Amino acid sequence: MGRFNIPLFKLNYDKNEENAVLRTMKSQWISSGPKVNKLEKKFSEIIGTRYSLATSNCTSSLHLAVLTAGIKYGDEVLCPSLTFVATVNSILYVGAVPVFCDIKSESELTISPDDIERKITSKTKAIIVMHYAGFPCDMKRIMKISRKYKLKVIEDACHAPLSEYQGRKLGTFGVSSCYSFYSNKNISTGEGGMFNTNIKQYFQQAKLLRSHGISTTSFDRLKDSKDYNVLGAGYNYRMDDLRASIALVQLEKLKMDIYRRAKVRKLYLKYLTNINSVKIPFVNYDGNYSNYIFPILVQNRDQVRKYLLKKGIQTSIHYKPVHRLSTYEKYYLELPLTDLVYSKLLTLPMYGSLKLVEIKYIVNSLAEIVK
Repeated sequence: MGRFNIPLFKLNYDKNEENAVLRTMKSQWISSGPKVNKLEKKFSEIIGTRYSLATSNCTSSLHLAVLTAGIKYGDEVLCPSLTFVATVNSILYVGAVPVFCDIKSESELTISPDDIERKITSKTKAIIVMHYAGFPCDMKRIMKISRKYKLKVIEDACHAPLSEYQGRKLGTFGVSSCYSFYSNKNISTGEGGMFNTNIKQYFQQAKLLRSHGISTTSFDRLKDSKDYNVLGAGYNYRMDDLRASIALVQLEKLKMDIYRRAKVRKLYLKYLTNINSVKIPFVNYDGNYSNYIFPILVQNRDQVRKYLLKKGIQTSIHYKPVHRLSTYEKYYLELPLTDLVYSKLLTLPMYGSLKLVEIKYIVNSLAEIVK
């Protein structure tokens, strides 16, 4: 843990992940093959989409989502700014224009349906939503808007495996959805992601693009001695079986991990509500959520971070708004709520094995500095 007594995140790993990797290595097939196929099948079952496609990372999944949705040069895509840059980069990869939308409020850090509707033009072709911290965007209103203006919705669900909205898993509302298996996510494989859709055409196109546009996989050709053709200039966005074997173990642990995270969240809520100067986004959300991170809003955020660091508590900020970063200056729009929230935003440690004594220590340390 280095200098941190309490890190921001802990891997939910044990001997099972190690043994899974060893078994895959001993199988002599470590690139994309049977483990990837098994992972895709299991993932589509738990999320509830017809098709899942394992990828090298969530960024590649987002790129595939934008490509399969038919977004082209000059098209406008509505998106949040309070997100990781990959959400926005996937729009730029195809030459489209990101149009930043504000968040709903200090209590709900997800994209505002009102701002979405205000910014629709004749060039708007799609909406990318991001389910911040695992809490759902207002999908009822957003889907209504998408139908009214004939826009495609892509869900960046990198924070939200098994999170639900009105009895449905997030990632099942739009034309496609994307998940991340980055090292600090609920499902951790170091790098990795998943593209999901219910549209067969999108799945087939994404599968071709994932591996250089080649018509059959290496594993299939090995089994059946098939020939192959290249049907388009694709990419190398494949996941390998080593990471897939880890992901399969992580999937088995996911429900229990989310259950434990929910208990951690309840403890945070119990003790933080006594500190009037700390505001907790999504505080009234009561449902099945992944609780990927635990964000709070505090005055003098940078001073608070430094103090917590001295106390051995690692924190982070999710995220610096994309419209405030140098590369995206030409797409700048006024987003007053996003800017206000960012000035106060702080991410506290969140993982299933966080102990009660550690939570109390974090909260007490926070109380010392904010008072």
